[in-house]
Amino acid sequence: MRIAVVQTASSYDKAANRDLVTRLVADAAQGRPDLVVLPEAMMSDFAVDGESVAEAAEPLDGEFVATLRKAAVEHGVAIVAGMFERSCDQSRPYNTLLAVGADGVLLGAYRKIHLYDAFGYKESDQLTAGDVAPVVIQVGDHTLGLMTCYDLRFPELSRALVDAGAEVLVVPAAWVRGPLKEHHWTTLLTARAIENTCYVAAAAQNGKKYCGLSQVVDPQGIALTSVGESDGTGYAEVSAERLADVRKRNPSLQNRRYSVTPR
Repeated sequence: MRIAVVQTASSYDKAANRDLVTRLVADAAQGRPDLVVLPEAMMSDFAVDGESVAEAAEPLDGEFVATLRKAAVEHGVAIVAGMFERSCDQSRPYNTLLAVGADGVLLGAYRKIHLYDAFGYKESDQLTAGDVAPVVIQVGDHTLGLMTCYDLRFPELSRALVDAGAEVLVVPAAWVRGPLKEHHWTTLLTARAIENTCYVAAAAQNGKKYCGLSQVVDPQGIALTSVGESDGTGYAEVSAERLADVRKRNPSLQNRRYSVTPR
C-alpha cells in the first residue's frame, strides 16, 4: 500500500477548506497513493480562546464529508481527514477523524478520546470526548488504526489498536508549536512505531500555530518520508513483508507478559 501524508494549514473558512481539500487530494493523487492522509481539523481550524468550534460542526452527511467522498471517488483513493462532528451536546462537538474508501463509502469515524487539556490549553471546554474504544479500518489488504494528535501521548491506545489488528497507525494532527514540542512529536511517533512494530503515518498542520513535520515511520523507527515545515506531500510504501520480517526479528508483541485492560 502506498500512503500520501499531506501537510497544510486549514482556516476558519469552511468553503475555502473544502476547496483546499479538493485541490490537495487531486495533487496527492498524482503520486498514485492508495491512501491520502490529511491533518486534524481540516474542516475548520480550532477556535481561538474564548470562542467555540460548535457553530462549525457538521454531521457525517454534511458538506465536508461529501467533499471527501467526491474526491475519493474521483481519484480512486481512500482518505482520512479531521473534522468537528455534531454531538448530543450542541455546544461541544466531537473532534472526529473521518475515513472514506476509494469508492466513497464511509469506512469509519473515530472520535478523539484524549482531549488536549495540557500546556495551558483545555480542549474539553469546547469538545466532547469519544468512547474509549479502538477504531480500525480496512484499506485494501491492510488494517489501519485511527488516532488524533494528543492521543499520541497515550501508548495504551496505540497498543489497543495494534491488538485489534492495526498494521499502520494513522495520526492526523494539529500539533501546537512550543518549547520542545517538535521534539516530543518526532520522538513519540518513533516510539509508537518501535514499541508496536508497526508503521505510523502522521499528517500534521503547519503554519504559525502548528509544527508540521508530517512523516511516515516504519516498524524499526525509520522515517521513510518527512515533509518538514512547509506545505507538501510525502509518500511511502507500507509492506506486509517488511512488517512480518521486523516482527519476526523483534517479537516484542509476542513476548509481552503484562497487559492493560481499557477502562
